Amino acid sequence: MWEIKVIIHYLPHQNNVQQIGYKLLSMFSFKGKRGEEVARTLISACLWNDSVESKSRAYGVSPQTVRNYVEEQGVEVVEKLLEQVRKMSLKVLKGVKEIGLSIDWTTKTWYGRPVGGLGSSEEGNSWNYATATTKFDGKVLLLAFVTQVKGMTEDEVVKALVERVVAMGFKVRLMTLDAGFYTVDVLNFVSQFKYIIAVPVGDVKVYQEFDGEYETNSKRHRRDEQVEFRLLVYSKEKAKRKRKTLVYFARATNLNLPKGEVLDLYNKVRGPIETSHRNVKAFLPFTSSTKFVFRTLIFVLAVAFYSLYTVFKGEVRREQFRILLILLFSDDLFYLKDFLLKSIEPLINNIDLFSRR
Repeated sequence: MWEIKVIIHYLPHQNNVQQIGYKLLSMFSFKGKRGEEVARTLISACLWNDSVESKSRAYGVSPQTVRNYVEEQGVEVVEKLLEQVRKMSLKVLKGVKEIGLSIDWTTKTWYGRPVGGLGSSEEGNSWNYATATTKFDGKVLLLAFVTQVKGMTEDEVVKALVERVVAMGFKVRLMTLDAGFYTVDVLNFVSQFKYIIAVPVGDVKVYQEFDGEYETNSKRHRRDEQVEFRLLVYSKEKAKRKRKTLVYFARATNLNLPKGEVLDLYNKVRGPIETSHRNVKAFLPFTSSTKFVFRTLIFVLAVAFYSLYTVFKGEVRREQFRILLILLFSDDLFYLKDFLLKSIEPLINNIDLFSRR
């Protein structure tokens, strides 16, 4: 253990990493005499991608104590975390006026006892979160976040996200949305912007290369409430059961650009979001709690970790960033041996990168 401490003591630019760790603790604070232990438990669970209940033992608190703190103070802490994430994004975007905006669903299925009335499914064990992000300087930055509770419509989610982004002083140059937002009401709202939205091919039933005008046929809206838009359908060849088959994809847009350019724009603005979602989920811990506020908080905490990771992105890989933060929390050193044995080779390969900074 002493050898590990000596190595870390001389690790280049350790102060930068310490500042990030202490910033995380300061913005993730709970009131009460066990507040710091609760915060460290949740942070540790994120860093190890472990269960909150398991990590609580390392900090001398019971799982029930952690749950009590989160259930009582979780809403306030979530807002504080989101505000800090927005500040980090604004710092990177300083001086930027126009942005490309990507609006996306993230669906997380939780196993165990369901919670009635919340989440995206009637059973209550599938939870939807929507995010508004932008890509700048190779980084995917979170600007707005919404949890979708039962009864909240897609257009309400999109309006809430866009209103928050506009309130930050940005002009939306182009908006991209995934297929979960394909509704008449959303199309009506986003038509005031330049937009590209993914469309379920089964909804438009066009199974061929296509570039032309299309009108929605929603049964929930009258004829005069339907929306006309430019529909683009394209195919990709995919192997399925050792046979190659064509799979069709569709996009709706109001852009007057060649089809290929529209599709490239969609991929350019929205493509990196999928990678960022994977990075967020890499920091997402587990919990047996079925409380909505608990699950929302740990998801937002994972988002905060990803946002902190973007500070070092391009200089250090995600797993090395994770190790550096783990080493700040001395209580976790007891569990570090096996993890380092699996990670030591890529860590060594990246130490020289830090030394050249």
